Amino acid sequence: MNAAEKLKIARFLDISEDSLFSGYRGAERDYQFDDDEVTPAKNPQSDDSIDQIAAEIRACNNCPLCKTRTNAAPGEGVTQPQVLVIGEGPGADEDAQGRPFVGKAGQLLDRMLESIGLFRGENCYIANMVKCRPPGNRDPAPEEISACFPFLERQILLLRPKAILCAGRVAAQNLLKTGVGINALRGKFAELTIGETVIPVLPTFHPSALLRDETLKRPAWEDLKLLRSKLNSPNEG
Repeated sequence: MNAAEKLKIARFLDISEDSLFSGYRGAERDYQFDDDEVTPAKNPQSDDSIDQIAAEIRACNNCPLCKTRTNAAPGEGVTQPQVLVIGEGPGADEDAQGRPFVGKAGQLLDRMLESIGLFRGENCYIANMVKCRPPGNRDPAPEEISACFPFLERQILLLRPKAILCAGRVAAQNLLKTGVGINALRGKFAELTIGETVIPVLPTFHPSALLRDETLKRPAWEDLKLLRSKLNSPNEG
């Protein structure tokens, strides 16, 4: 491990007690973006658009989660991302703000991505399997995931990321249609085929799991290095 890599992992693994309770400290970037920067209006190769999908999500009443949400969180980032991050669903902070991954787990996600040169306002898009918060932060029900998946599918087809990072068991199992646990899924790429589009998918632990169990930080770092290696591969353009 060279000096640069040691510095990156030190910054990623430096999650002290005050950061767990007070949020992300030491941030070098301000992740507040205006709407035009976060979701440019249209993909020129499609009649669909990220903005249009977001508007439909905010108005959606296809499952009971619409009755308990404060705000839907359609997703945010750039429309030609290197990486699409897919999590489980919004939590309390996300429900309040209508943005994905903005609580403590989201702040850690930003640090994780930054450790391999990825930023949600520059080369990533952040989304979830379901766009509305399940009450009590429970797992989304199968019918809720089914109701929301067409939105995610459209986002994937529009964004055409070089790779997808699945954050956590719920996202990985539902995206890859498998019952295999996250410990067995992580650490290697799978493939997602939607239409004629085939995208490499890397499952890893959800950032909230790292906040609960620090022993997961090292394998998560190995996953991030694997993702960076994939993006650096000449075959990934």
